Formats: sequence, C-alpha cells, structure tokens
Amino acid sequence: MRADGRGVKQIDFWNPGIAIVDFTNPEAKDWYVGKLKTLLDMGVDCFKTDFGERIPIDVTYHDDSDPVSMHNYYPYLYNKAVFEMLQEVKGEGEAVLFAGSATAGCQQFPVHWGGDCSASYPSMAETMRGGLSFAMSGFSFWSHDISGFEKTASPDIYKRWVQFGIFSSHSRLHGSQSYRVPWLFDEEACDVVRYFIKLKCRLMPYFYRQAAYSHETGIPMMRPMVLKFPGEPGVKDLDMQYMLGDSLLVAPIFREDGEVEFYLPEGRWTHLLSGEEREGGRWYREIYDYFSLPLFVREKTLLPLGGNDSLPDYDYTEGLELHLYAPKDGIEAVCEITDLTGQIVMTAKASRKGGEISLETDHPEKKPTLVVHGMK
Repeated sequence: MRADGRGVKQIDFWNPGIAIVDFTNPEAKDWYVGKLKTLLDMGVDCFKTDFGERIPIDVTYHDDSDPVSMHNYYPYLYNKAVFEMLQEVKGEGEAVLFAGSATAGCQQFPVHWGGDCSASYPSMAETMRGGLSFAMSGFSFWSHDISGFEKTASPDIYKRWVQFGIFSSHSRLHGSQSYRVPWLFDEEACDVVRYFIKLKCRLMPYFYRQAAYSHETGIPMMRPMVLKFPGEPGVKDLDMQYMLGDSLLVAPIFREDGEVEFYLPEGRWTHLLSGEEREGGRWYREIYDYFSLPLFVREKTLLPLGGNDSLPDYDYTEGLELHLYAPKDGIEAVCEITDLTGQIVMTAKASRKGGEISLETDHPEKKPTLVVHGMK
C-alpha cells in the first residue's frame, strides 16, 4: 500500500501502473502462488523469479515492516513463497527457481543469475567478479546472461562469453533487443556453441557430482581461487579466473585478440582440450582461438567424461571414460558418479604403484575406460 494509506502503490517499471505483491500479507501471498499453481497445472515446471530488487520504499507493509529494511529482505520472502509452493506441488528435491535477486538466506532457493549485464568485455569481467563475490557469500549456483543482457554483443564477444557461460554452474543464452541464437551472429558462432555444449554434456558426470557436493556442503561450484588455495600467496587477489569444482581451473578471455594471462597454483596442470602440461606456481600469457581457453585439470584428478554429448541428463555410468591426470607414484585418486537425483551410484579409485596403474570400481559389471595423462 502507499505510504499515505491512499490505496495500492503503483509504479511505472516495465509497464505503467504495476503493483508489487506484499508477501507479508498471507492473503496476498496465497493469491499469488495460487496463480502460479494454475500454470503448473498447464505443464510449467519452474519459474524465473525476476524483478525482486527494485522495490519502492515509500510504502506500507501489511505487517508494518520497515520499508527500508524490506527493500533488501523482499527477495527472500518472494523466492521463499515460490520455492515452497514448488516443493509442495512437485515434491521434495524437485523445486528450482531462476532468481535474479537475493539476500542472506536465499541460497536455500536456488538457482541464481547475475542480472542485466551489458554486451561488452568490461561488463563480462564485472559479471564474473560479481559471481565470485556471490559464491564467497554462500551461494552454490550462479550464472549469467551469455553475451550480456543489454545491447547486442559482437560475434567476438558472443563466442568468448559462450566459453565462460558453459563453464558456469548452469548456462543460458539470453538478452534484450535481439535473440541470442548463434546463427544470428555468424556461422562460426554456431560451431563454437555446438562444440562447448557437447563438451559440457560429456562433462555432466563431473558437473553433477560437484553440484551435489555443493548442495551437501554449501561450498560453491564456482570457487574463487583463494577459497580453493587459501595458503598460496599468488592467488589471493585473482579475480579473472576460478576453480569449477575441485579439479578444473577456468580463465575466461576478455580481449578481442584472444590473449589471456592466468596463474596456475603449485603442482602439475594439464589442459583439458589440448593435453598440454604446465607447471604451476607461475603466471602464463597465451593466445587462444574461439574453440579453446585456459581450462586446466589439477594433478591427481580422476575426471569422468560421460558417453553422451547431446543430452545433459543421462545415465552417467554408461560409456564412461575416467581420465587420470599427472599421477605421481603412490597416489590414489577417487571419482564419484551420481544418478540424476544426486545420489552416488558408483565410486572409482585409480592408484599408481611404480609403473603400474590400477582401477577399481564398486560396480564390476560397469566397464569404464581408463585414460592416463602425464605418466612420468
């Protein structure tokens, strides 16, 4: 309601005269989620809870909440109402949002994205820094509008942002003023999008286990370097790269000439796509085309690659390849494979003794292929 008590507060955002639901009013909340339940009956699976951040403060709430405090707290009540309705209707473990605003506690109502960034390299870099800050604030899942929401990216920015977007916890091509389908940019954009989507589908056994681990522990999927390597002085100020889960280092490219500087922490690192090995504890400056970026696997990693490159949701134990990276003598590397509920259905262990590598799984009927990289 208006602060002066003279009727419903209306504002001219998006459309003239719109009103904002007061989620402190039980009747208003029930009315709103009732409308959403009707959409579920029509076949909708989940909702994008947009527009929770620009809430006016010259208002009166049903429960007399302070309007200034409610400006930040509103997204919590908004997302909570929708998420709990989805849990009620679809069942425990089946509720998901795509939320664009949040405050402390909203990590309970995943997933989130970074809002209305612009189609430029500076905005892409700002977006990544915001996402890493979000991760340090306790949020496990985060992504962004690939190629920027405002304006339309050049084909160059589009292809570079696709690389970054694919190696986020979840991925979406979206924006205003134009469709973000790759064939509207150039033919190569189609090839780049296809290449990285197929790669992400094959990496889904890794992504999905990391997602389940984030759900279980609260440790985010996309991790600032200082979170993963807190004792290494070289990483404390890094904000242009990150760890995706335990084992993959990602450094997106923010320049039209394809040049990128990145830091590899101590140890041996193997480029996932080229197989080239790098020593850690130092900086690198390299140039990459649109079909690659700094994407390195940490030593002693047993990385799963699934057998399907066209779907994200499949049986991750079928056609499975296990890639063992830079195994030192005496090491043991463990890989856990989940089903689509996030439950672990297979555990594999690879170990090295002298010149021999052995692989064991707790499902002998499954026959994953073992590929060893960097055996010295």
